[in-house]
Amino acid sequence: MRLSELRDKEVINICSGRRLGCIVDVEINICSGEVEAVIIPGPGKICGFLGTDCEYVIPFACVRKIGPDIVIVEIQEEKFLQKF
Repeated sequence: MRLSELRDKEVINICSGRRLGCIVDVEINICSGEVEAVIIPGPGKICGFLGTDCEYVIPFACVRKIGPDIVIVEIQEEKFLQKF
């Protein structure tokens, strides 16, 4: 799979059944060339609107399945939500 194919896929958390959003970026280990994490914008500030000041950084090890349209992850959302 190419990196460009991973971007913009919708991410679903199987622990909560929630849609987290779409992958906007990835973290790559430059020494090994492996994907270490996928990055998804966090929820909006007011009812999902007006931007965000956080993002989900989900280790690639938490990805359970990559389908044609969605990526299934298994996480505790509060552990992987990071403010910037």
